[in-house]
Amino acid sequence: MTLRYTATCLFGLEGLLGEEITALGYKHVDTIDGRITFEGDENACAVCSVNLRYAERLYLNLGTFDALTFTDLFDGTKALPWEDYISRDDEFPVSGHAIKSKLFSVPDCQRIVKKAVSTRLGEKYGLQILPETGTRYKIEFFIFKDRASLMIDLSGTPLHKRGYRPETHAAPIRETLAAALVKLARPREDVLLWDPFCGSGTIAIEAAMLMKNIAPGMNRTFVSQNYPFFPEQSWKDAFEKARADVRDTKFESYATDIDPACVELASSCAKRAGVSEHLNIFQMDALDIDTLGRRGTVVTNPPYGERLMTPEEAESLYRAMGEAFARLERWQIYVITQHEQFPKLYGRRADKIRKLYNGMIPCYYYQFFKNNTK
Repeated sequence: MTLRYTATCLFGLEGLLGEEITALGYKHVDTIDGRITFEGDENACAVCSVNLRYAERLYLNLGTFDALTFTDLFDGTKALPWEDYISRDDEFPVSGHAIKSKLFSVPDCQRIVKKAVSTRLGEKYGLQILPETGTRYKIEFFIFKDRASLMIDLSGTPLHKRGYRPETHAAPIRETLAAALVKLARPREDVLLWDPFCGSGTIAIEAAMLMKNIAPGMNRTFVSQNYPFFPEQSWKDAFEKARADVRDTKFESYATDIDPACVELASSCAKRAGVSEHLNIFQMDALDIDTLGRRGTVVTNPPYGERLMTPEEAESLYRAMGEAFARLERWQIYVITQHEQFPKLYGRRADKIRKLYNGMIPCYYYQFFKNNTK
């Protein structure tokens, strides 16, 4: 049976997510900012949940239709086969978003969708009041430019939460974004990857997971494992294949930070992620970085001057980074920050700039391929 799925991602990661979906063997239907809709069978839920490295959430997409009025929204929602997925006793809370559409009131849209689903299910099960005491299915609507998509959340806990970073850090980078930064930096076995502002170690950990081919969802659970319309065997197969696909690698990454608490946190996260053997984690001032006679790549997320440091302190740090990183000779440097003038402060022209989002913060990924060129 062919089903339609939607995977969401941080803005700017659609290309990487699309490549993943294609590599898993699924056909794209539509791509817009922050989400890709694709087709797959009933096994695709387990396969994608376990393996998608750059996705934030996975949804079962029941249908898309024009919704210029509340009547359109009600009728379009009611026409969908909710009873194929939601039983007579199941709970179905509704949430969603409306962007660039005539229907802009999210609370009103929530009420309409809830009423439409309730009406449909009540008619199908012969009930005036639905108990909603059973399995919980979170319904999500997304209305963009007057087109409404109605979906069921398949992830529960967001996909970026791999399970290795339970503690809260002052300014964490999302795991999905860290994985993307590493991927764009083209990690190689014979090239040291170094994050000198490691925080909780996310960039270095995601690099090691990528190089070891550790599926991002291999060690966590998903709400859709409890959904009867997906084969239980598909989950067993997906987890078993993920474990079998883990490979050996000689890849090495350094994760350093001036804060000893960050070093301790990064060490515990690396251990939980199963990549400690590939990470060298220690306390060091980022400005003391050196090549150590090796080939290397820096991938880092320095303070932006918001939650850590003042804007003035961050700018002073960026100038000092330019001077310190000049010692790295032919190393490639990859830096993500929200500062639009980072190259000027750093003292070098970026060879490539890519706009990405760290959560809701618009950022720039500055890439310096020829580090010693002024």
